Amino acid sequence: MRIRATVAAVSGALALSALAVPAAQADGSADHRADIAKVREAARAASGNTPYTGSTGSDGEPYALDLTFSSVKVNSGKPIIVGTTHRVSVPVTYSVKHGASVDITADDFMMDVEIYRGAYGDESDNFLYGDNAPTCTATSSTAATCKGTIDVYPQDQLLNEDAGTWRAIGFAIALNGVDLGDEDADLSKVGFAEQDALATTKLQRYSRLTVNASPEPVKKGKTITVTGLLSRANWDTGKYAGYTVQPVGLQFRTKSASTYTSTLKTVKSDSTGNLKTTTTATVDGYFRYNFAGTSTTPAVKATGDYVDVQ
Repeated sequence: MRIRATVAAVSGALALSALAVPAAQADGSADHRADIAKVREAARAASGNTPYTGSTGSDGEPYALDLTFSSVKVNSGKPIIVGTTHRVSVPVTYSVKHGASVDITADDFMMDVEIYRGAYGDESDNFLYGDNAPTCTATSSTAATCKGTIDVYPQDQLLNEDAGTWRAIGFAIALNGVDLGDEDADLSKVGFAEQDALATTKLQRYSRLTVNASPEPVKKGKTITVTGLLSRANWDTGKYAGYTVQPVGLQFRTKSASTYTSTLKTVKSDSTGNLKTTTTATVDGYFRYNFAGTSTTPAVKATGDYVDVQ
């Protein structure tokens, strides 16, 4: 899996406006990710690999930071649709409330919302996060609204098994001046908050659909053969492959119409994703295939193919 490009941070909580994240927190260094992992590991060990709820730090364990997440939305509630090669970046928005003693503008404060698949904690099958640190706008001295991203690199991060439902989790870390690179670092002085089940989102494999109706032109009453291909991103191979045994509707609209008002029949894609059926030529118009989608693959419509009926 790809090494995370950045560690998220927050700024602007007391300025009542969105401010730039300090460069020191947004440089994407591996050290920041290692710091997060170290604190998380200690907190989860202390709480039995469940969302951290400890009250005070002791015996090298982080203390529970007074901060909670709410109103989390990933990609505005829409599925994240990913192809085979290009990075996909989607927005994440959320609100936070925190105690008066929590300074989310501190240089060594880190916060983010990520998504993961599988079980909670160290046994998660996969997780995704943002390349850039989120920005926050203070709504009071103890609350803020934040915007971040989830950035997906399919070639490095995804396998076909990753398509489906993912969950959002938020974390915040207040280092309070503790240098985690120090072997004797006192983690009991570090604040940590982690909140699970904030939202869900679907990750889907980008789909493609083609259509070709022939012959063109055709005499009225003669047979038209309509072929096509339903394919989708294969994250295992980095290529597109046929989506097999899927129901696809053959639709028609007349030359003068602006919408497809009828589905002539439903055809299933074969073992390689190909589609083929026949229909009778009646009037000039456009044929297209329409796939309704599944939980792992988005709906897609082919661009209509015009047939001149003589």
